[in-house]
Amino acid sequence: MLDLDTEFGRIDVYLFDHLLRGNIRRGVRILDAGCGSGRNLVYLLRSGYEVFGVDANPEAIDDVRKLAATLSPQLSETHFRVEAIEAMTILDRSVDVVLCSAVLHFARDDDHFWAMVNAMWRALADRGLFFCRLASTIGMQDRCRRVEGRRFVSPDGVERYLVDEAMLVDATVKLGGELVDPLKTTVVQDQRCMTTWVVLKGRNKEQ
Repeated sequence: MLDLDTEFGRIDVYLFDHLLRGNIRRGVRILDAGCGSGRNLVYLLRSGYEVFGVDANPEAIDDVRKLAATLSPQLSETHFRVEAIEAMTILDRSVDVVLCSAVLHFARDDDHFWAMVNAMWRALADRGLFFCRLASTIGMQDRCRRVEGRRFVSPDGVERYLVDEAMLVDATVKLGGELVDPLKTTVVQDQRCMTTWVVLKGRNKEQ
């Protein structure tokens, strides 16, 4: 009997959806930006994908290296680095998929948000897939209290950097990408909203 926890770990269900639909093909190179302890990487490592991960937390990277050593021992420890997303050293256009789950709402302000997004976009190859889950005001606009700029306090009492539909649509255009799916938002028991933003990168205009 298949042990789902062993096979898939605590993978984001929306990421699992893109695996099932074939949007993340076998053989692609994947970067998990803000990978934490690797909850989205169990299946990918077990299945032989070439995986990279960055996180500013040294303990999290230590956990991911141990996970990779067990599930995908051919990968070098250097695939997993203690780095802030905005300052990561991965090469330009070197990966086919970038994952960023529950990270961007920790942005300090607009500049920090865009520094992280641009760094991930730089790492992504042409026609690559950018998968992002982040907190938003969508579906709860009247219940999020603005603190400053795009920093809000949600009904759960936590202050975060929150995007909205117009911002994500504009950001997609600014990046030169195209939405793979319409924006999808989950309202988490009237406490906060989580939006899935998935973008296909267009070809570099200079090429």
